[in-house]
Amino acid sequence: MPIAKYVVEFIGTFFLVFTVGMTVKSPDAAALAPLAIGSALMIMVYAGGHISGGHYNPAVTLGVTLRGKLTWADAIPYWVAQFVAAVVAAGCVLFIKATATGAPAPPVNPVSYGPVAWFLGEFLFAFALVYVVLNSATAKGTEGNSFYGLAIGFTIMVGAFAIGPVSGGAFNPAVGLGITVMRLVDFTHLIVYLIADFLGGAAAAFLFNAFDMGGDKLPA
Repeated sequence: MPIAKYVVEFIGTFFLVFTVGMTVKSPDAAALAPLAIGSALMIMVYAGGHISGGHYNPAVTLGVTLRGKLTWADAIPYWVAQFVAAVVAAGCVLFIKATATGAPAPPVNPVSYGPVAWFLGEFLFAFALVYVVLNSATAKGTEGNSFYGLAIGFTIMVGAFAIGPVSGGAFNPAVGLGITVMRLVDFTHLIVYLIADFLGGAAAAFLFNAFDMGGDKLPA
C-alpha cells in the first residue's frame, strides 16, 4: 500500500530526530552524538529502504525526485511525514528531558561562526549526503548492493563531526526543524537549514543527472 511508504518515512525520521535530541542534549553522550546519529540513520535506512527508499530527509526526497526516482505526487506526502515526525520527536525529547533532575545540558549555539559559514557547511554536507544516496542507492552500477545504508549513515557521521560545531550539523530540513523546536538552535539557523540543505540536495541531483552518473543513458 502506498501509505506504508509515508509511515516508514515518519518512523525513520522520528528516530533520527529523536536520537539527535537525546544525544546532543545529554552531557554524557554529546561527544559521541555524531556516531549515534549516523548509526540511527543507517539502521533506519536498512529497515525501510526497500519500502520508501529510506529518505528521512526532505533534501534527499528533493534530490531523488529531481533524479526521477520519485514522483512529485509522492514527494509532497514524504515531506509532510518527515516534518511532522520531526516535530513529534522534538516533543518527545522535550518531555523526557523535562523529567530529568539536575542542571540541563547547555544548548548548541555556534556563536563563533557567522551565517555564511553555517550556510556553506550545511550546503556542502547536504550535497555530499544526496550525492552519496543517489550514487549508492539509485545508480545502475550499484543496484542490489548491501552497503548503501552504511555509506549514507557514515556520511552523516562525518558531517556531524566536521561541521556540527559550525552549523549544528543538520544537513536535513526536518532535523533542522526538530532541533529548533527543541531550542538547540535559534530560528535563524532554521532558515539556513531550509535554504542550504534544499539547495545542496538539488545541486547533487543536477550534477548526477548532468553527467549521467546513474547510467540511465547507457545501453542496458
